[in-house]
Parts: sequence; C-alpha cells; structure tokens
Amino acid sequence: MIILNASFLRQGKISAMQTFLILFFAILSEVIGTVALKLSNGFTKPMPSVVVMIGYGASFYLLSLALKAMPIGMAYAIWSGAGLILTVIAGMILWRETLDWARVVGIILIIAGIVFINVISKSPAH
Repeated sequence: MIILNASFLRQGKISAMQTFLILFFAILSEVIGTVALKLSNGFTKPMPSVVVMIGYGASFYLLSLALKAMPIGMAYAIWSGAGLILTVIAGMILWRETLDWARVVGIILIIAGIVFINVISKSPAH
C-alpha cells in the first residue's frame, strides 16, 4: 500500500519502492494532464480543462512528496524523461503522430541523460 502521508516522508519512514510508486503516479498524472491539455482545445472545452488542472495539480503534489525522499535531479530527470516518452506514445496512439529520425534520436539522448544522471554520476544524493 502506498503511504501518501507527508509526515512519513519527513520522518524518513517511506521505502524506496513507495517513493518510486509515488513518482510513477506523478508521471502518470502529468501525462493525463498533458493529453487533456491537447483535448481542451486551448481551454475552450470545460471537461478536458478541469482534467488538466486536476492532472497537473496531482502531478506536482505527488512530485513534491517524492522530492522529500529523493534528490531533485534524479526525481526530475525520471519525471520529465518518462513523461516525455509516455506523452509521445499517447500522441502516436491518439493523434497518429509519427516519429521521424530526429525525434527518435532526441528521445534516445534524453534516456541516455537519465541513465547517466542516475547510474553513472558519483555526485552525492543530498
């Protein structure tokens, strides 16, 4: 069970698995908000516009919880990289957007950057 109680995070009583699950839901909320942003047609459609606000609000709240237990560089790299990949996939599925070589190379470079930050970097976490 995911504990979303901020006092557990402050006290350091949350596991790494719980932190990554919170971050996963932050990413998912951000992608939902971004998809809804496209569907809102410039905030002219009320329902998708409400979903944008809820999605981004939930995403930033959950990201703030994850930041209590993990370094900001690591959390943001994962959040933005995974969000980008999932948003590209959503665009391909929902709007039949295509990937050209430049997009593919750019995504690969972003993933490589995330790997370098999280695996190769020797910088202290806090």
